[in-house]
Parts: sequence; C-alpha cells; structure tokens
Amino acid sequence: MKKKSLSVKKKKHNNLIFKHLNNKDILKVFKEFKKSIDVKSSYVAAISGGPDSLALAFFCKCISTIYKTKIKYYLVDHKLRKDSTKEAKKVIQILKKQKINCKILTWKGPKPKSNIQSIARNKRYELLKNECKKNRIPFLLLGHHIDDLYENFLLRMLRGSGLKGLVSMDKVFKSNIDNLTIIRPLIDIKKSNLKKISKKVFNFFVEDSSNIDENFKRIRIRKLINTLESEGLDKNKLKLTIKNLKLSNDTINFYTNNNIDENSFFFKERNVFFLNKNFFKQPGEITFRSFGYVLNKISKKYYLPRGKSISTIISNIQSANFKKTTLGGCVIQKISETVVVFPERS
Repeated sequence: MKKKSLSVKKKKHNNLIFKHLNNKDILKVFKEFKKSIDVKSSYVAAISGGPDSLALAFFCKCISTIYKTKIKYYLVDHKLRKDSTKEAKKVIQILKKQKINCKILTWKGPKPKSNIQSIARNKRYELLKNECKKNRIPFLLLGHHIDDLYENFLLRMLRGSGLKGLVSMDKVFKSNIDNLTIIRPLIDIKKSNLKKISKKVFNFFVEDSSNIDENFKRIRIRKLINTLESEGLDKNKLKLTIKNLKLSNDTINFYTNNNIDENSFFFKERNVFFLNKNFFKQPGEITFRSFGYVLNKISKKYYLPRGKSISTIISNIQSANFKKTTLGGCVIQKISETVVVFPERS
C-alpha cells in the first residue's frame, strides 16, 4: 500500500510538469533551454526568487525528470536586506512544492557600504563556484535573459570597456582559472516571457526592491533603454549591434589562441609560462589578450589587473632594458629573448 502511494505521488508530480510543457509558450522556451544543455552532464543551478531564476529552476526540473540529469540548486542569501533570510526560506518552500530541493548559501561577514551590487554579485559567484568545486560539477547555470544582455552592454560602454568587455555576457563561458563553464541557457529569452512562466508554474516570484532604486546605475540604465527605444534605438537594433561585435570578438579570439599555441609553452608541473619574442610581435589587441590569458592562468585569479597596467608591462617588455617585474600575483622575467611568467611567492 505504501509503495503504491509513493508511485501515485511521483506520477502526479510528473504529470504536473508535462501539463506545463503542454503550454505552447512554455514549450517553446523549454526547447531553447534544452539546446544549451547536455543531459548527460551534471549542473549547479543558481536560484533566487526572481522570475528568471525560477523559470531556470523549472526547466532544470523538467530536464532532470525527463532525462535523469543531475542538477543541484543553490540560493545565495546576501543578508543585505532585513527580510532577505525570510524571503529565501519562502522561495525554498515554493520550490519544494515542485519537488525542487534547493539549499541556501549565506554570505557571512561584514557587508560593503559602496559598490554594493557589484561586490554582492562577485560574492554570489564565489559561493556558487565553491559548491561546484566541492561537488565536482563543471557547469554552472545562470538565469540571465536578453534584457540583462542589453543592460550589461550599455553599462560596459559607460565604463569605457573594450570589445571584449562589451560582449562579455556570452551564452557559454569557460573560465581559464578553475575549468568551470558558465552557461546562460535563457540569454535569448525576454524577461517578460520568464515572468509569465514563473507566474504560471509557481504562481509566485519576488520583486526585488532594489530593481526600482535609481541609486543603482543598472536601474538607471534599464530606464535609459526604454528612452533609447523611443528615439529609434530599439532592442532589435541593439541585439544586432551586439551580434556583430561578437563576430569581431570571435575573430580576435581565434588569432589570440593561435598566438598562445604557437608562441608560448606552458610547463604545467611548475606552473610556468615561457613566451618567445614573436608572442609580443602580434597586433596590439592580440598581444594584450594573449598576455592577459597567461597572467590569469599563472595567478589563478578570476579578475585581471587593470588594462593600463598590462599595457605598460607589455610596452616595458619590448624595451631593451627590461629585466623583471611583478603584476597581479605573477613574476614576469626576461631572459635573453624569452619572457618567463611564474607565480609570485608570498
């Protein structure tokens, strides 16, 4: 009798999933989502209470139910708002109703007084990546959507970012530091569509109060996008611009990888890079990116030193008087015509 009861519950749960997938709008997004997923791999899914991440959680549950894909769910409680823990627990309960078991990761310690969103975002990634490493899972799923892509593009433009920075929000990004691959399977989907899906599936999503706070630049950018639309720069044109820039970026990456392959040697056992003279004879952006890759690989730091610092070192290396310096946790030493890069010892 007990076994039969469990079987009925499981069947009922599966039927609820397939009922939602019978909705043509939800099914359309699910098919786009599935294109980004290898169902034989394992994943960590980054969840919050927002409609984008709840939609991500639902589609992950669909994949794990249909294909038995291993997916772990984590929600980061930053403790930046008074009710954040209460809100996180409510999201956990909502997910449990769909048989999604999600664990809360808490950001402990002092909180910043400025640059709050950026620091909180970095801390969230750090906590999630630790779980990936602990569980030996090489893929992290994020719920970013196409509206995030537009906002990120304009934010980077205001900061004076180069081509690489402008198109930094890729659907798939593999880190050179920890071999973790970040996947954004919903990056081509509008936020409005994800809101409808979360409402339909969970009848719930959290509206973060910071999403209307104009003290944050990202929120001002969000409103600017609406203004630009009224001036003729609609989202389709913005999407086309980003697509064209990505093609250019891919071309530069191709020649960057060629430079690294042909003009450097990585001694893995000693964590040392040897760069020949031709490494620094490439076009400026190729040399810059190649050298940045080397610094990342050796230092194992997620973020590069400031671009100006890297450019200065490259310029110094090409002078006759250069011998040795340090940057970003790396020692850079010139021996004859070979540049050797290795970790700085504490």
